[in-house]
Amino acid sequence: MIPLRRPDQAQTPTAIALGSFDGLHEGHRRVIAAAVDGAAPPLVPTVVSFWPHPREVLFGEPRLRLDLPAEKLHLLEPLGIRQLVLVPFTPALAALSPEAFVEQVLVGQLQARLVVVGENFRFGQGRCGDTEALERIGARHGMAVRVLPMLSDSRERLSSSRIRRALAAGALAEAAQLLGRPYRFGGRVVRGRGLGRELGWPTANLQVDGRKFLPQEGVYAAWVWHQGERLEGVMNLGPQPTVDPTAPSAVEVHLLGRQLQLEGAELTVEPVALLRHQQRFDSLDALVAQIAVDAQRAEALLVSAAGVGVAQAPGDEGGDGTQQQNP
Repeated sequence: MIPLRRPDQAQTPTAIALGSFDGLHEGHRRVIAAAVDGAAPPLVPTVVSFWPHPREVLFGEPRLRLDLPAEKLHLLEPLGIRQLVLVPFTPALAALSPEAFVEQVLVGQLQARLVVVGENFRFGQGRCGDTEALERIGARHGMAVRVLPMLSDSRERLSSSRIRRALAAGALAEAAQLLGRPYRFGGRVVRGRGLGRELGWPTANLQVDGRKFLPQEGVYAAWVWHQGERLEGVMNLGPQPTVDPTAPSAVEVHLLGRQLQLEGAELTVEPVALLRHQQRFDSLDALVAQIAVDAQRAEALLVSAAGVGVAQAPGDEGGDGTQQQNP
């Protein structure tokens, strides 16, 4: 797996793809491919991003990620990238002028000889630097700059925001099409209250990194990856309006036709289709009956989908900590 490094740890000199690249959609991959293609030895093909998101530091806005750093390493390696460099975004960095950012970070720390960005790239204090400024400043330091146009399809521009909208609507097929791969997330199985087992539907309760963008709350047919094996499952994402309306949102997965001891295990979940939205039932019996219907629908959908695409085992889909609370 490629390394994750700070700027002062980076292998240099570099050919850089610079940007957030959240989701690594086709537009992002084109920028990265241009950096890889331009990385003649001894240049090291490198992706450079900021962490945390600038808006978190500047405005206190939480920004959930489609890809956490650990996930992104596995996605970048097949593209020819040899290192992911995360630049710590701080108020001091935000105060740098465009000239100072290029001189101190791109040239001084990373010894960049080539920088590739999308046409909407902005940088420097107050985002006052644009691609023309990057080209102008880069030329003074012997740093080539290549600017690639944004990609669009028949509907609109391809963007991370568009992928988030699809996930927020529970449109998994659309999100996968925009991503160019299945949407997945991971987590560690933690002990729950055991209510699912009492109802006859035991679930694995996942503790998911709180910085990960999750799809719309609801019940999903889902693939569950455990130790490289793909299993059929039904997932509940959200609160428990029938059992405990005050409980926080949780991720619970029931394996179809399998009983495994999973506490402490790392699972990767690939939601395939939204079966229904969250709803409150009049009784536990009504809830159990609906879960049986959900399981039947999930199994039928997954059997149908089993021959579609490549059932490739995911890499480390987990994050860098556990912030989301689960019962």
